[in-house]
Amino acid sequence: MQMRLGEALRVTLRGSSHGPFVGALVEGMPAGLTIDEAQIQAAMALRKTGGTYSSKRKEDDRVEWRTGVINGKTTGEAIEVHIANKDARSSDYSFLPDHPRPGHQDMVMMKRTKGEADLRGGGTSSARMTAPLVAVAALLRPWLSSHGVDVEAHLGAVGNIESAPLNACPERWANETCKALRCRDPVAAAKMAEVVESTRKDRDSIGSRVDLQVLGLPLGLGEPWFDGLEPALARAMMAIPAARGVEIGHGFGVQTMRGSEHNNPWGGSSDDPVLLGERPDGALAGLSTGAPVHLRVAFKPPSSIPRVQHTLNMKTNQQEPLVVKGRHDPVLGPRAVAVVEAMALLVVADLMIRGGFEDE
Repeated sequence: MQMRLGEALRVTLRGSSHGPFVGALVEGMPAGLTIDEAQIQAAMALRKTGGTYSSKRKEDDRVEWRTGVINGKTTGEAIEVHIANKDARSSDYSFLPDHPRPGHQDMVMMKRTKGEADLRGGGTSSARMTAPLVAVAALLRPWLSSHGVDVEAHLGAVGNIESAPLNACPERWANETCKALRCRDPVAAAKMAEVVESTRKDRDSIGSRVDLQVLGLPLGLGEPWFDGLEPALARAMMAIPAARGVEIGHGFGVQTMRGSEHNNPWGGSSDDPVLLGERPDGALAGLSTGAPVHLRVAFKPPSSIPRVQHTLNMKTNQQEPLVVKGRHDPVLGPRAVAVVEAMALLVVADLMIRGGFEDE
């Protein structure tokens, strides 16, 4: 089974949640990029477990660049990224494979691999696999910034609590609650914290949403049809574990709009066209318009909850009660902020290289 993202810039995932490591093979990385360890570890810290509103699994997530880097710079050759797993607790999964967890990949992965898959901690389907993606994206961020591209996200919703739009929020982070939840709206963050704590006390979990904006894209970035900017972003976002929906631009709100509301006029000049109006589309027909790209990703409630659920005993063919032990997130959005940003950075970098924009 292949776990690869990108065409010109290819990232192939390796390892598993409870194996010795998670990592990636990166091909097509531009030469001469500086490894800024402080910036990379800061990005890793945004997705780390162990926080107030996340799993208590504690990994230091030190990133090793085993090939393709000399004297702190990329060589243009393939890069092996290695992140050791040091706090896996596989005994929490002793009920597998006989009792597949509701909401998890256990059953379908067992059938696909004829019972050979490593299911501990979610195996290769675990959110742990996003760690190398965040590391590689953090390496690329300064390069994209040098081309005028800025990518930022925050926690947009928990349950029915909505934050203000990113462009109406303070800079990161207004207080400790905002930082813990990765939400830039301090009023909404306080309410979200109450909802998460109440859900945790109920021994349950809750759904969430991450909001993203991409600024500074050059006009015409993307490929027609299947590798257009919108489908490429949507595909990458839907690959994130537990993602259940993606909206781009006005999203599903377009079903209530008229063309006269949704269309935006072109202004500026023939040499420097500008899409005008309120919240214009950041992409049309798969190509960037130069306007900001707005994207929202909905995440399901975490499936592992400390309540009694029921599942099929694969040996007896009887339904039996199951309580999933272990250290699990009550909400996914806070740690997914870093992953949503990473996916956007990887997609944009790939399209920049494919389209020849990196030389402009």
